[in-house]
Amino acid sequence: MKIILGISAYFHDSAASLLIDGEIIACAQEERFSRNKGDNSFPLMAIKYCIKEANIKMSDIDDIVFFEKPFLKFERLLETYLAFAPKGFKSFAVAMPLWLKQKLFQKKLLIKELQKIDSKKIDYEKKLSFCEHHYSHAASAFFPSPFEKAVVLTIDGVGEWATSTHGVGEKNKLNLYSQIDYPHSLGLLYSSFTYYLGFKVNSGEYKVMGLAPYGKPIYKDLIYNKIIDVKPDGSFFLDQKYFNYSTGLTMVNKKFINLFGEEIREPESNINDFHMNIAASIQSVVEEIMLKISKNLYEKYKVDNLCLAGGVALNCVANGKILKKSGFKNIWIQPAAGDSGGALGAAYSIWYLKYHNDRKINPNDSMKGSYLGPSYSNEQVLDFLKEKKVDYIECDDKEIIRKTASVLQEGKSVGWFQGRMEYGPRALGSRSILGDPRSETMQKNLNLKIKFRESFRPFAPAILSEHLEEWFDLDAKSPYMLLVSSILEKHRTTVSESNKKKKGIDLLNIKRSILPAITHVDYSSRVQTVHQDTNQKFYDLLNEFYQQTNCPVLINTSFNVRGEPIVCSIKDAYNCFLNTNLDIFVCENFFITKHGGIK
Repeated sequence: MKIILGISAYFHDSAASLLIDGEIIACAQEERFSRNKGDNSFPLMAIKYCIKEANIKMSDIDDIVFFEKPFLKFERLLETYLAFAPKGFKSFAVAMPLWLKQKLFQKKLLIKELQKIDSKKIDYEKKLSFCEHHYSHAASAFFPSPFEKAVVLTIDGVGEWATSTHGVGEKNKLNLYSQIDYPHSLGLLYSSFTYYLGFKVNSGEYKVMGLAPYGKPIYKDLIYNKIIDVKPDGSFFLDQKYFNYSTGLTMVNKKFINLFGEEIREPESNINDFHMNIAASIQSVVEEIMLKISKNLYEKYKVDNLCLAGGVALNCVANGKILKKSGFKNIWIQPAAGDSGGALGAAYSIWYLKYHNDRKINPNDSMKGSYLGPSYSNEQVLDFLKEKKVDYIECDDKEIIRKTASVLQEGKSVGWFQGRMEYGPRALGSRSILGDPRSETMQKNLNLKIKFRESFRPFAPAILSEHLEEWFDLDAKSPYMLLVSSILEKHRTTVSESNKKKKGIDLLNIKRSILPAITHVDYSSRVQTVHQDTNQKFYDLLNEFYQQTNCPVLINTSFNVRGEPIVCSIKDAYNCFLNTNLDIFVCENFFITKHGGIK
């Protein structure tokens, strides 16, 4: 038996992942335990969870692997500062002490942290190894995929040197053949516009994607003409005179600001037509480049399957277009596509590269629905509720499903806490807030009164997988909410002439379909297909809602408020329930209201 622990840390979204004989046993992000969104610290609590879930000790672990190579990253930093000198001294002066004191000696640092978990005589130095950042991404994309052979594409901000790689995986082998190097980065380009629009880099990119359909891509030509030069194969060159990420402490500089004619938006200030048009423009550029790269890879390799990972692979609008237009028949995206997924990919690299094991291919995939985090028993829930003196109704499985579906179709919002927590940025029916998609007020209410976030943010539909093609223009599984599709014409409603003339945020209040709460202003939806074999209870709830309403769809959004990670524990979920306008909290088989009265 071989036990392998993968770790990602020290940039953003730290995580731990545990494989036993090639099977994923547990994966989790540190932020869920620390409650610090995007936590980049050593994933101490995530590792403790993984070993507890597997019922093992640290001494049982054969290999511990870190998701990138610090010396290569340090080389890139030094060469970048030299290339841009004398510019960038301020950034250099900030970064170097941290590297010389800590990051450059990461092996020693990692061993010191691992000893906090178990300080017994364990030879951590012998067990510890390092995997290149983009190979970790690529391994996380291919090895758990349902394909025997696939092209693999990774795109993110930057690893050590690479910002994008491609290669081919077949059976238990994975080879990367080409890469684009820093400072030319599609991820950093998108993050620069995220920064310019006043959103937080490495978490606000979703907001840019959600804002884009409200605007028009009127700055697209300007971006192509001045900022990025794209070759026929999709490779690209960024003109660094508009950026500050290599030499400064910001993403863009004065030349960038002057190019578009407006200052950087202050966070939390009003969003106007200019910001919407900027979002639409960069989203369109990134979609076109990703599609161009994908088309070129299909023509080059003539393989039907594509696997994606890296932070840019979370751009589900672009993913939907790749599926439709690239030539690839099937695409599979790692649900933890960002740096958290690097922990899993690094662990896989040891299992297949070091030990040369045969690969068992699951025709769905090997991610177990991405339900790989902690779970809580009914006994644990009951102990918590009694300790907090919470009124509750205890139900059997059938009754909890019937009661929850009933309050959903009455227009109530439900915090749904069931089974193992999801790995990756999406709530997939274990740590979810649910609502009725037929409601004309639910989208606004969920955003403003429960999530406490911008009103323009769209919500995703979770749909019974067998009903997908009756509602959306999509003929592929989307279990991880990473593909965007359009709602079918037959479900759309007629928009009046006066409403057609509206623009910007005024588009938000126009009813576009019979499921207005999940239909974005361009008729798109980020679809999650729900499958009986990966989440029986969530499937049963959707099915019961369908029986009661003839609608096989629910709103599914993450169980958290803005600025906080998705809830992990019963305590996290209960506090979120108390501190928002959520109507109902369903925790395993317990039904909880704020004021009682629902039987």
